[in-house]
Amino acid sequence: MLFLPGNASMMISIFLTGLCFLFLGPTCCSGSRILVVPVDGSHWINMEVILRELHSRGHIMTVLRSDKSWYIPSNSSIFTSINVTMLEDEAADINYYNKMLLDVMERRRLPTFIRTFYQQYLITYMLAKGHEIMARSVSTMLDDPVFMKKMQDSKFDLILTDPALPIGVVLGSYLKLPMVFNVRWINTGEGHLTIAPSPVSYVPVSGSELHDQMDFLERTKNMLHSIYSFVEQHFFINPAYSDVFQRYFPPGTDLLSLELAADIWLVRTDFVFEFPRPTMPNVVYIGGFQCTKSGPLPVELEAFMQSSGEHGVVVMSLGSLVSALPRETTEAIAAAFAQLPQKVVWRFVGERPSSLGNNTLLVKWLPQKDLLGHPKTRAFVAHGGTNGMYEAIYHGVPVLGLPLLFDQFDNLLRLKERGAARVMEANSLTKEDFLEALKDILETPSYRNNIQRLSQLHHDQPMSPMDTAIFWIEYVIRNKGAAHLQSAGFSLPWYSYFCLDVAVLIMALTGAFVWASVLVCKVICCRSSRRKNVGGGDHTHIVS
Repeated sequence: MLFLPGNASMMISIFLTGLCFLFLGPTCCSGSRILVVPVDGSHWINMEVILRELHSRGHIMTVLRSDKSWYIPSNSSIFTSINVTMLEDEAADINYYNKMLLDVMERRRLPTFIRTFYQQYLITYMLAKGHEIMARSVSTMLDDPVFMKKMQDSKFDLILTDPALPIGVVLGSYLKLPMVFNVRWINTGEGHLTIAPSPVSYVPVSGSELHDQMDFLERTKNMLHSIYSFVEQHFFINPAYSDVFQRYFPPGTDLLSLELAADIWLVRTDFVFEFPRPTMPNVVYIGGFQCTKSGPLPVELEAFMQSSGEHGVVVMSLGSLVSALPRETTEAIAAAFAQLPQKVVWRFVGERPSSLGNNTLLVKWLPQKDLLGHPKTRAFVAHGGTNGMYEAIYHGVPVLGLPLLFDQFDNLLRLKERGAARVMEANSLTKEDFLEALKDILETPSYRNNIQRLSQLHHDQPMSPMDTAIFWIEYVIRNKGAAHLQSAGFSLPWYSYFCLDVAVLIMALTGAFVWASVLVCKVICCRSSRRKNVGGGDHTHIVS
């Protein structure tokens, strides 16, 4: 055995410690300055998860928020905030969505073909007002020399934004910052439909409530939804920003061109959940990045879970955006829960249902991921938000869906198509139907088997979705952008993109060739006919 003097041993220890910091410490771009322009509500919940990971790696973040923000704190240990005028300053409060829910539930009684278009109209109406507010907000920022000097003097290395609301897109483009999107939705629907080729023959348009195996009528409906999205983008959304683009950007700039210039699109889905479709080099899939292993529950909640015995527990949450269902709906749900042998944990805000059973625990907030990962959990009654669907997949819990607004109908359709969920209409829900659906989810093994199969596929990746997201954010910082991953197709005019100019040329040449061929044939036939006529006339003269 070799013994070293104290100084030599200390030097080796220092050397080994240095190696550990070199290989295990923060990356070379740690300490980068990142400007973050998020979207409030549930979108902020998953954006904050990324910010915490970036903070742990030494990055310095500045978040733009509204002084009236619903979720984004003004004081945080992981970022500095700047209050600016945002959508929340002028828009209706969060109770607006409760009113919108009642309207949607009423219109869900319409035939399927019609109701999806009506829902899109409601969203368009809401977005049109929202974009007018956001255009004024971004104009106020760009017109404020003190604010803009602060932005420029901060020397940000990157802007991380959610393009569902385009303030960050416009501001980051004006500042000429490398841009990364944390995205599922943009102005007219799912972001993937904007960045990647999306044939309407098998790629369902957002809000259509269609799958990827469409018959003729379904493809017709999908095409109409695609046309509607085009009209929405160019006639309802772009005009709101025309003054901003005329004053601050080169001619020909519109919102879509700024979005397509983003370096990386971190898309909050993957192909375990989403239908297969074409993609692009700068699209990175991070579906379920916010999911983590379950942690311990509060003592009282853990005791409630354990008291369920072999029957287990049903967890119900309808998200953070809608705070209340109609009274008759909650009474039917409570009455159905009361007849189950399982215990129920229900995130509930509002007047306590009179039909509530002793087996049901009402809470204003619940640790959703910890409950879904608990071994006693048997089913998840959910509204179909992206975050909740991925947590159900991550932990392998079958879903009974009650979609209410926006993308929730499409999200639950994807799980239903994979045999991992059953979906009900909240507007026509009765105690008997809800109880039957609950028993079906709890007692039919295929639902649990299918969701656990999806969970297995989701976990079988070379890198976790979170590590993938952080890698590509830091990749853009290190390389000051990722322009080499952007398709040249985005810079082409529409007629060149679809090769319509080439098609016109080929058709013209083909037409000219056919015309020339017909003309030549006519000339040849005419000459041949003349020769025959001349030859026949001479013969007759000689005979006579």
